[in-house]
Amino acid sequence: MPAAGPPVLRLSGVSKAYPASGGPSVQALRDVSLEVGRREFISLVGPSGCGKSTLLGLIAGLDDPSAGSIEIAAGPDGATGEVAFMPQRDLLLPWRSLLDNATLGAEVGGGDRAAARKRARLLLPSFGLEGFADALPHTLSGGMRQRAALLRTVLLDREILLLDEPFGALDALTRAALQEWLLEIWERLEAAVLFVTHDVEEALWLSDRVYVMTRRPGSIHLDLPVGLSRPRTRAVRGTPEFAALKQRLLDALLADTS
Repeated sequence: MPAAGPPVLRLSGVSKAYPASGGPSVQALRDVSLEVGRREFISLVGPSGCGKSTLLGLIAGLDDPSAGSIEIAAGPDGATGEVAFMPQRDLLLPWRSLLDNATLGAEVGGGDRAAARKRARLLLPSFGLEGFADALPHTLSGGMRQRAALLRTVLLDREILLLDEPFGALDALTRAALQEWLLEIWERLEAAVLFVTHDVEEALWLSDRVYVMTRRPGSIHLDLPVGLSRPRTRAVRGTPEFAALKQRLLDALLADTS
């Protein structure tokens, strides 16, 4: 379960509008407020085009909100709070080995390359990538590429991980396996996760809390605490509690389309 304490991430009244040539601006987000606690796993669900990816981009600092504020708390050591962002595509560089891709963020950030490579090698077994340090991306399966991309994100050593539909392009069996693997990895990390998905069951099974967004302009329609005990097994999906939570999410999503 997430640790008690103040949130590591707080959004207050965040809106985003984009200028449009020859017409009114396009409102992508409107008055979004949410919180993520330390070591909490939060999911965002909502219809396509509602601004989920836009919201992650604003949190990551790739763009500025038109209104509202985004507060990222300092880490336990007092350092300025930062996030690590994993976009929908793995974005592995085809000419770099898996190990070199995993340590790219540390290199670009001016970190200790040798230390990053040493840590990456130690983590390869946990990420199911042992024996593939020198493999090029085109030789890896889709699931392995996603694990490599997440390893790169984790190696940035941030307290907040932003994961934008990391399993969206995978087949059902690979996706199910990686959901279980992600929970195992997250339970070892000292990090909070903000996870974007279209899959209601995925959101419930992974998360401590699920936020449902409306159609564009996206805003928060429902803040749903999950409350299922951890560690979680697949069996929880067959329980009445899970079914009731799933129905609440579906009702919230369908209410916005009626």
